[in-house]
Amino acid sequence: MKLLKSAVVALTLALSLGTFSTTAVACEDGRTCFGPEQAIDLVLGRIAESMKAINDGADADDVQKIIKTAMDAKKEINASDIVSRHAAKANGHLKKARKAAKKGELVEATGHLDAAEKGFEGLKARL
Repeated sequence: MKLLKSAVVALTLALSLGTFSTTAVACEDGRTCFGPEQAIDLVLGRIAESMKAINDGADADDVQKIIKTAMDAKKEINASDIVSRHAAKANGHLKKARKAAKKGELVEATGHLDAAEKGFEGLKARL
């Protein structure tokens, strides 16, 4: 009986530690975690979506909101310091594109989006 009681306590303890450790390792800010390659693909998809919106004649406010989602998706890229440095440079182009979209200068925003797309494409080779 004493052995059974010890086994139940040990099993309960192991299950509870396993349950809490998964939530403790979860990403901060309630974000869903992606691998670096998946996160880069997510950013590239948002950039393509914003460029498509510009080509379809969408409103400047809608375009800048899509660019903002690309900037938010950049936060998911967690890799080495070198990749982070290059990701920050590419994110700078996203910031410039968003500012241009806020001003209604969609042609300038397209140029910055192209540069950002090239920058994020280059990150895949650095992983």
